[in-house]
Amino acid sequence: MRLSLIAKLSLAISLILLATMGLFAYINVEQLEKLLYEEAVIDADKLSETIIRTTHYHMLENNLKRAYQIIDEVGSQRGIIDRIRMVNKFGLVTHSTDSKEKGLYLDKKAEACSMCHSGPSPLVHATTMNRSRLFTNREGKEVLGLAKAIYNEERCYTAPCHFHPKEAKVLGVLDVIVSLDQMHQKVYAYRNEIIVLTVLQIGLIALCLTFLTQRLVNRPVRALVNHAHLIGGGDLDATVRVKNRDELGELADAFNGMTINLKKARVELEDWGKNLEDKVEERTQEIKKIQSQLVHSEKLASLGELVAGIAHEINNPLTGILVFASLLASDSKLDPSLKGDLDLIVKETQRCARIVKGLLDFSRESMPQKKPSSLNAIMDATLTLVCNQSSFHDINVIKEYNPDIPEMNLDPNQIEQVFINLLLNACHAIGGPGEIRIRTGFDQEREEAYAAITDNGCGIPEEHLSKIFDPFFSTKENKGTGLGLSVSYGIIEGHGGRIEVRSTMGAGTTFTCWLPLNHDRATATAEAAAANQAAPLPESS
Repeated sequence: MRLSLIAKLSLAISLILLATMGLFAYINVEQLEKLLYEEAVIDADKLSETIIRTTHYHMLENNLKRAYQIIDEVGSQRGIIDRIRMVNKFGLVTHSTDSKEKGLYLDKKAEACSMCHSGPSPLVHATTMNRSRLFTNREGKEVLGLAKAIYNEERCYTAPCHFHPKEAKVLGVLDVIVSLDQMHQKVYAYRNEIIVLTVLQIGLIALCLTFLTQRLVNRPVRALVNHAHLIGGGDLDATVRVKNRDELGELADAFNGMTINLKKARVELEDWGKNLEDKVEERTQEIKKIQSQLVHSEKLASLGELVAGIAHEINNPLTGILVFASLLASDSKLDPSLKGDLDLIVKETQRCARIVKGLLDFSRESMPQKKPSSLNAIMDATLTLVCNQSSFHDINVIKEYNPDIPEMNLDPNQIEQVFINLLLNACHAIGGPGEIRIRTGFDQEREEAYAAITDNGCGIPEEHLSKIFDPFFSTKENKGTGLGLSVSYGIIEGHGGRIEVRSTMGAGTTFTCWLPLNHDRATATAEAAAANQAAPLPESS
């Protein structure tokens, strides 16, 4: 059975109102019953006090017959008083409006005694509410009992008729039990009134909601549905006429705007079909551009081989220069004024050699010399090397290592080279005071360990993220050769791992190196990568 929107809304809101108003009515009835109960306790306490005061004189005169007669007269109010009984300090019922109870002894655990005799010693004074109790009488009706102590006043222990010891605090208890029928009748009447008012209110609200929903929601929605059917049938000249100045009015405007856009799109498609040759020519030019980019990529691939040849050719004369310059610098016959120049030659030659080594590392894949190594120890060794540089003096390095990472089969030198490149790049990205956070850990399910280096530097533009691992690509002006990340990428790939990068402009960059924990899987992955590699250039991440 399909319910309309009005029926669903009315039913849902009616159920919510029923639940909330039912809860509200329940709380009100409970509060009323509590107040009436407290009022009944106060009335019973006043009645007890009145009986005690009224019979006090007769008790002093030892006129027990008259005192008990007064109690019987008060207890004769049927429907109000259930029974009244007087209990002495020994628990003996000396008098009761129920003749069956006279002469009975009450246990200290009885309802009338337990509130004062629940502890190790009986209470002399108790609050009115603590002296009251609710229970069901022999007729099955709920009644209220209130026990009020009769204290040993001075007139009691000095009276000539009967003597009570001065040390006695309590002479007995007057237990008044009153009926709660009138209280229950009031509560039931109030509850019935609440139920009737709740039903009437829910019915009135449901009628109002039905009328308002029909006018404000259902009509506009039907107009939108009809409009959607017209659009589905191809009538793009149809418009929705909804005058509401609310969300449904905005939705109608959006429908009209969508219809206009669809109409424009259909006109454009018709024009595009008429001008298909122009479109084909345009796509042909785009394909030519893509082919040009592919040719450029092939040239980059061959550049690796060219770099290797040039590096080998340069390396030989550099070696000779370095050797002879070192020999001359250590010759004792050398003019001291020339030693500084020779040292400069040695230094610059060594720098050239490092550049050549970087070119060779880029152009050829060097097999890692793996051995069981600790990822955390390699990172600490790397920090020892780079943190002494002046550029790291204003940078706070935070280490968050996982000490449970097992030893892995790695080439410590190559992994250290990767970490050096990443840390130096992070330092250059900060360009001053800043923070570098280093985290290590592992994923047991994926059997991979990771080292993440996060800086709070300038970040990398999104359009550069796909190029940062390309050889000779660098975002540093007049710095670097653009080979550091390419070499690092090749080293991690040679270990069967991968490098991930996340960056936000102005917030910083995170490089994460993932390395396999399983040596056999790492070897298989590295061999597969080497077999599928068509050129020495690493692929962009």
